[in-house]
Amino acid sequence: MLGKLVHLGFDALLISTLLAGIKRTTGLTPKLSTVPNKDIRNMLSSYLELGEYAFDMAVVVLGRSDSFERRR
Repeated sequence: MLGKLVHLGFDALLISTLLAGIKRTTGLTPKLSTVPNKDIRNMLSSYLELGEYAFDMAVVVLGRSDSFERRR
């Protein structure tokens, strides 16, 4: 049971990180204003912010790695 919860949590984090990457590269983001419930809207906003944080951390870690290089 605990393993399944951890797996689902990790999957949710990956999806949120993917959405953060899409936002950074294209500017597209989920339209939270269409969510009628304020509490759910705030929860989704926090979820997306977690993805932004995870994306930023991944960029920092990969940027310090010798296996990756920046190309512009």
